[in-house]
Amino acid sequence: MTQILQITSGNGPVESTWVVAQILKILMDEARGKGIETTVLHREEGEENGALLSASIQLEAAHLDEFVKSWAGTVQWNGESQLKRDLKSKSWFVGIQKIELAEEEFQISEKDIAYQAIRASGPGGQHVNKVSTAIRATHTPTGLSVVASDSRSQIQNRKKAKERLLNMLKIETLNRKQEHLKSVQHNQKLDRANPVRVFTGSDFKPPIENKKFKSQRQTLKSELRKRLAEDE
Repeated sequence: MTQILQITSGNGPVESTWVVAQILKILMDEARGKGIETTVLHREEGEENGALLSASIQLEAAHLDEFVKSWAGTVQWNGESQLKRDLKSKSWFVGIQKIELAEEEFQISEKDIAYQAIRASGPGGQHVNKVSTAIRATHTPTGLSVVASDSRSQIQNRKKAKERLLNMLKIETLNRKQEHLKSVQHNQKLDRANPVRVFTGSDFKPPIENKKFKSQRQTLKSELRKRLAEDE
């Protein structure tokens, strides 16, 4: 299964573009920890160094629905601005959405792809570079190029490279021909009242879990023990 998520600062301030870059790292780290293969298909750089207006990530795994659902929506970060220390605002928001792409709108001809076998990078040793298993796929009409080296099989890497190239072409086509996507990136209305994730501090830690329910359970247990004692 393949899904594509887009992280965007919407029409938020420059601080939100900094948050987009941080969320991209966190989302990709979490995905990899769950065995999900990630590929960044597109980045739109922000005005500040290291900031991103938006980023599109391809996710590949047998099951993705639960992971995508846990991220799709508004993400809130609470903390001091990393760019303007004197700002009173302490909360910043970015949006994450699943991009729906109609397959029939994006066709790629095999004759337009140039494949090249290259040596996979890796640690040194006498067996390195003897066999070229990695595949570089280039879409000759646009010049877009990707490399796949996941497998030791050229056939599997060739297939993977074509899939990634197709998804990259989808993003590039949308960015070039569909003006509404750019409008979505910069003018997306974020539901700030119901964030799907909330992070705090410059290290982006999730907030401490509310202990209210734990306290309620302890109270119920105490009452139950008291009633049992009275019945004896």
